[in-house]
Amino acid sequence: MEPVTICAANGYNEKYYFNPVFDKIPESVKEELKIICVLFTDEVGGIITLGFDEEGELQIKTDFDENDFNYDEIASGLLVSKIRATRQELFESLSLFYRVVVLGEDIEEA
Repeated sequence: MEPVTICAANGYNEKYYFNPVFDKIPESVKEELKIICVLFTDEVGGIITLGFDEEGELQIKTDFDENDFNYDEIASGLLVSKIRATRQELFESLSLFYRVVVLGEDIEEA
């Protein structure tokens, strides 16, 4: 199974994307995801993508334009670590939602 993107923000063209597959997620969670992504690109620049790997675990990926000399890879890594630590419960809940609702796993197995 291919990785699935839940949302992404691009600091270069100031765009935000939310995958409609996840429309059943509460609006407050959608808004929190948007805030995480947009604040990341405002602070560090580049592109951030939140998605699920083949096992249903939430992944945070960052990327940047090779000509972007203002992008700080160290700050990016530190901010991703901070996001993971402070939003751990949210990410665990999203992973459970993905595995049960999208992948159709039994909630007892998940």
